[in-house]
Amino acid sequence: MSEWYGSLPNGWETKRLKNFLSETKNTVGANSADYTLLSLTKLGIIIRNMDGGGKFPADFGTYKIVDPGQIIFCLFDVDETPRTVGLSNYKGMITGAYNVFNIKNITPKFLEYYFIAIDNVKGLRPLYTGLRKVVTIDKFLQMHIPLPPLPEQDQIVRYLDWKVSQINKLINAKKKEIELLKEQKQAVINNAVTKGGEGWKEMSLGKLGSFRKGHGGSRTDDDENGVACIRYGDIYRTSALILSKPITRINKNATPPYALIEKSEVLFALSGETKTEIGQAVVNNIDEITYTSGDVAIFKSNGYIHPKFLVYAIRCPYLVQQRASAAKGDIIVHISASALKSLKITMPVDYTEQKMIVYYLDKQSEIIDTAINNANRQIELLQEYRTRLISDVVTGKKDVRGIVVPEYETTEETVFAEIENDNENENEQTTEQED
Repeated sequence: MSEWYGSLPNGWETKRLKNFLSETKNTVGANSADYTLLSLTKLGIIIRNMDGGGKFPADFGTYKIVDPGQIIFCLFDVDETPRTVGLSNYKGMITGAYNVFNIKNITPKFLEYYFIAIDNVKGLRPLYTGLRKVVTIDKFLQMHIPLPPLPEQDQIVRYLDWKVSQINKLINAKKKEIELLKEQKQAVINNAVTKGGEGWKEMSLGKLGSFRKGHGGSRTDDDENGVACIRYGDIYRTSALILSKPITRINKNATPPYALIEKSEVLFALSGETKTEIGQAVVNNIDEITYTSGDVAIFKSNGYIHPKFLVYAIRCPYLVQQRASAAKGDIIVHISASALKSLKITMPVDYTEQKMIVYYLDKQSEIIDTAINNANRQIELLQEYRTRLISDVVTGKKDVRGIVVPEYETTEETVFAEIENDNENENEQTTEQED
């Protein structure tokens, strides 16, 4: 990999990875209940919450045992995974699709930092084999890596732990700001669409419009140059209330089995991974011919409810609770169109008042969303700075030998639920099915 890191500082040398790693393939077998489930995410190895939704295999027997201090690599689909390396602080188990190694004769955290830097530039590309971009173990262990003396490895780790903790603290503060902004936005919405009073009435959705089912199609029909399509996964995975641009496109020749939808129709996801996702809804606002597939309910207002008012309301706690109560299943959760018809919504009877509430919420949401976008951009800049710093230090471009590291509080970047599945493209994973 010398073409990446350039000339080495004095005292550094290159050595093959096989000098430091030995693979272990111990599996949990029938004892999976004794092990904590671990996951490799873009923030490294974390404990996976098995109660928080997601897809799991029926049997964990082929999962590999992981001990603290071992390093884990994902050596397939390398370009597509957010991160290919993680040093474990935990005893547990991880999918058998990953490679688990013992470490010797090298500072473990230095090795992890080095491969984080490699990951950030997709530096394993020269080793890819086949369509899945697999890195074979033999090629991997033949890699040369730049190596300072052990005392300097330790100093690099001390320095990077300190600086990365400082950056993580700033990132976490921005993430907390975003969470507070999201809570503020939801509170504004809840207050506006549930305030009740004179002229408000509770009605079932079945009396406010008509429902029909989406149908047909599968992921094999996807085509980035095709026609617009909204799948059920596009609905529950987005925070948007309106879709003005398609997330998915399908091959034009594959459209006959799909349902054609109109602008201003509301689409409900009938399947998902958690009960709170079930019955999530968006308004179709795409300015082109658009289709939808199975596990989607299509709602057409009869003129008594504003489509966007409905979508604002459907995400409020009292309706989320109704949706969750009507959900069926565990690994894949479903809700029926008839259950959606029975949902009770409190709304102003006056359509003009609904439009005024939607206008107000759009304006307030725009202000809050701008603040969220600004905070997200600041997080991106901090993450880019962290990436450059790690790369410069582990390749010797930045000399940190004489820097005194003060006492500091170790800070990891906050893990949010949405990243837990980052690398869960495992062989054991259940694939998404369309009706």
